[in-house]
Amino acid sequence: MDMTRRRAEFLSPFNTNPSNSMLDLLPQRIVCLTEETTEWLYMLGEEARIVGISGYTVRPRRARDEKPKVSAFLSAKIDKILALKPDCVFGFSDLQADIAALLIRAGVQVTVFNQRSVDEIFSMLYQVAAMVGQAEQGLQRLQQMRAQLDAIQQAAATFKRRPKVYFEEWDEPHISGIRWVSELIGIAGGDDCFPELAQMPMGKDRIIANGQTIVDRAPDIIIGSLCGKKFRPEKAAAREGWQDVPAVRNQQIFEIKSADILQPGPAALTDGVAQLHRIIQQWEATHA
Repeated sequence: MDMTRRRAEFLSPFNTNPSNSMLDLLPQRIVCLTEETTEWLYMLGEEARIVGISGYTVRPRRARDEKPKVSAFLSAKIDKILALKPDCVFGFSDLQADIAALLIRAGVQVTVFNQRSVDEIFSMLYQVAAMVGQAEQGLQRLQQMRAQLDAIQQAAATFKRRPKVYFEEWDEPHISGIRWVSELIGIAGGDDCFPELAQMPMGKDRIIANGQTIVDRAPDIIIGSLCGKKFRPEKAAAREGWQDVPAVRNQQIFEIKSADILQPGPAALTDGVAQLHRIIQQWEATHA
């Protein structure tokens, strides 16, 4: 290949199928500090690039057996990460800013995404796919996910009633659902009880200090998803003053695993929203 052709290939923004020489420019040793980028790279068939993962990773299950676990959510084993000699680290949000800063000061390239909405999740996934030379495959998979969301939304449009849904991201104190969860509830056929709080990116800004505020919103469905511990519907139902909440009275309290809905990546856009839709669909069938 002559130098003119090589330069043209290098500079072309439309080159979605890089040659072998171009593949050398892609990251070869990636550390994923959260679960969503790990799952996505496995889906793209690029798991060989991963050299370290979050200890919370459960999707896919085999990643736990194949990859060293180097981080929690708010902490990381910096020395262990550096020993892996990564050429790229993927992180999530301001919550991992301190980890990112330590790695950057050590000379590591760190890419931190801050996706909080459904559209931002799609954007993040496309960017990661492009970074590993899989822009075309990534786009195809994202189009399939979007089509599935559209199908769920169309099915929900036929509902005669939309339930009010309280999504609990933490129990002590009460924290309502983040933006992508609120949006997925809407797509699945329900209405978030706290849409104004869903716009707040930080968990501390979604704290509901007085449980009576939740009671007053009279949710038809309560869904809990707690990172690091199990949500227990019977415990929620026994909260003082909650006995007349429609969701409690009608036994409409459910758990969705945090790995399925609070992971702002493939899980939330597939299994997470599907579970939301099933719960809401069952409610609508008996309350229409």
